[in-house]
Amino acid sequence: MLLVDAILELEEERIVGIKNVTVNEPFFEGHFPDFPVMPGVLIVEAMAQVAGVLVLSHIPDRKNKLVLLASVEEAKFRRPVVPGNQLRIEMKVTRRKATVAKMQGTATVDGVVVAEAILMCKLQDREPR
Repeated sequence: MLLVDAILELEEERIVGIKNVTVNEPFFEGHFPDFPVMPGVLIVEAMAQVAGVLVLSHIPDRKNKLVLLASVEEAKFRRPVVPGNQLRIEMKVTRRKATVAKMQGTATVDGVVVAEAILMCKLQDREPR
């Protein structure tokens, strides 16, 4: 499930991605049908996908690599995200080692923080099938 619509900015240690939240998203069907709100776990997943793009952007052999979510710390959800919102996700590397990157992330709607978290991503070789 791809939750990122576009990458707007990509730097060495920072990335910005966009998720346009539309009413036809499949997760809205059963999640508070009278008040459609994007589940927090999917906001974190969108943040992880943006973080994964940043990690892979610096790897020459990225076709043979996977980025796995290793940990989520201090996740906070400040406001509901609803259909019609545009989620702007910014991730910044706070620590990087050979195969691990720790990042601070924020998700905003119209400049207001709706979620934040510290994510750790691990780079792993893709297993041949």
